[in-house]
Amino acid sequence: MGGLMLQGTGSDVGKSVLVAGLCRAFANRGLSVRPFKPQNMSNNAAVTVDGGEIGRAQATQAIAARVAPHSDMNPVLLKPQADRTSQLIVRGQVRGTIGAGNFREARRPLLGEVLESYHRLRAQCDVVVVEGAGSPAEINLRAGDIANMGFARAADVPVILVGDIDRGGVIAAVAGTRAVIDPMDAAMIRGFIINKFRGDPALFDDGYRMIESLSGWRGFGVVPWLKDAVRLPSEDAVILERRRNDDRGRLVVACPILPRISNFDDLDPLRLEPDVELLMVPPGRPILAEARLIVLAGSKATIADLAALRAEGWDIDILAHHRRGGAVLGLCGGYQMLGRRIADPAGIEGPPGSVVGLGLLDVETVLTPAKTLKAVAGTALGGRFSGYEMHMGETGGADAAARPFARLDDGRADGALSADGLVMGSYVHGLLAEPGLRGALLARIGAVGGGHDQAAAVDAALDSIAAVLEAHLDIPALIALAQGH
Repeated sequence: MGGLMLQGTGSDVGKSVLVAGLCRAFANRGLSVRPFKPQNMSNNAAVTVDGGEIGRAQATQAIAARVAPHSDMNPVLLKPQADRTSQLIVRGQVRGTIGAGNFREARRPLLGEVLESYHRLRAQCDVVVVEGAGSPAEINLRAGDIANMGFARAADVPVILVGDIDRGGVIAAVAGTRAVIDPMDAAMIRGFIINKFRGDPALFDDGYRMIESLSGWRGFGVVPWLKDAVRLPSEDAVILERRRNDDRGRLVVACPILPRISNFDDLDPLRLEPDVELLMVPPGRPILAEARLIVLAGSKATIADLAALRAEGWDIDILAHHRRGGAVLGLCGGYQMLGRRIADPAGIEGPPGSVVGLGLLDVETVLTPAKTLKAVAGTALGGRFSGYEMHMGETGGADAAARPFARLDDGRADGALSADGLVMGSYVHGLLAEPGLRGALLARIGAVGGGHDQAAAVDAALDSIAAVLEAHLDIPALIALAQGH
């Protein structure tokens, strides 16, 4: 039994994808594997088998390891809900809020719980593959750290440093990390991986040797650009793509990017639909009048995001779209926004009060302190689905009573449909992953779709990524390092 930790020279160097790929590569070699991230910050999360929630990346890594997601895989999750405030999730459950001013002090006591989760996972498997957060080179954050070297040293886990060559300066990034971190932290690093290389890796042979010489660490390989990574669920940021020439003529599904948008990986299945262009609308731009469907995704701060939506003028775009006969789908927080009113009597998201919603569904929402975290399955629009609920609040009203969007297998009704059938709302995340339901939804806007299985597409992407890592990394040496040989 052992562990291996990937840390980065910076954020977005590809740690999450590499951990997922290694989990699948190790599992394909017959090893029992578990993913782990001590501390994550993301509003994209997934419900676990034990009734908690973890970051979306760790849930994907669990799929890669062919095990069910568990709250121990991401014991500390921060979900930003304001500029300087985050909801604190510990071992899958809400433990209150935490501010930027007291974060360093508040995280120190969490190391013990992080280590307990890690050791429980380690006792279950051959290898735990750990993902760090940010970079150990952020030495101003080292005191009280539980995400990088603070964890690695406490758990005695060897570290591999990942550098991103695509952004440039990778020699300085790796060698510079060696120069600025504490010598005892540097001793935990046993080597490096160069990620996101485009072109012939042989062209970097001299640079690779220079990094080994300057850092004193051995290299474990150069990973080419992983094109299949785009098929994995999104987590940390919405990737805005320019409209391509081959997008023209496809039916537009538009989703406005609100400040606290969450679980936007719900929309990933639409990206693979050949008849659909998924257009993420950034602030400062209108929602295109040609859109056939507008999707309001989840939100970590529904009331604040509703105010932001109005400030952008998107409420005018949405109401005009509906008057033209366009369809609207609200998921979780987006569903709450579609109703007549959102009340927050307990001050869950801010000062107690209530706000007027978009009024496209005859429902009202009351935010409550209790958080619903539950895996669900059922039927909607004539198709089967499985997914999960993850929300604070209860929604009800005439449309929900007369025309629920879905019937859950546990006997409950979910969501609502408007009388004209154009506006739909649901609390279930993961709805669009199911081919039948997705096809039925797209048929409503005149698109042909639903042919691909999203779960199978993700699994195939993980196998493809693992195969690339097998070809370009010294996998046996990484396994030996993890197992202490």
